[in-house]
Amino acid sequence: EVQLVESGGGLVQAGGSLRLSCTASGFPFSDYAMGWIRQAPGKERELVAAIKWNGDFTNYSDSVKGRFTISKDIAENTVNLQMNSLKPEDTAVYYCARDRQRRRYITPTRIWDFNSWGQGTQVTVSS
Repeated sequence: EVQLVESGGGLVQAGGSLRLSCTASGFPFSDYAMGWIRQAPGKERELVAAIKWNGDFTNYSDSVKGRFTISKDIAENTVNLQMNSLKPEDTAVYYCARDRQRRRYITPTRIWDFNSWGQGTQVTVSS
């Protein structure tokens, strides 16, 4: 059974930083791309970052590019999201997600590419 458990959310002031972590189990972690998806109240879900199964390539949404960094630690079975220069508009529930396809040739770019999600962690950025 695929399990994804997020941690690291919280309340931070604008301009601050947070680091989200997701511990994965139940599947060969090294063979799957991973992503972080967020959803704010009243807004559509957004794929903010994704990393290819082998860690060689990453994608970011325009809204976070240059501020967020996704990384994959195969030894620890974790995927992390370092969030810097946070803005109030980054406030959302952040979900860790696993690609539906094993060893996808390209880095996933669509929410639909992911079919397993964690329970989410709340990030709140105050102005």
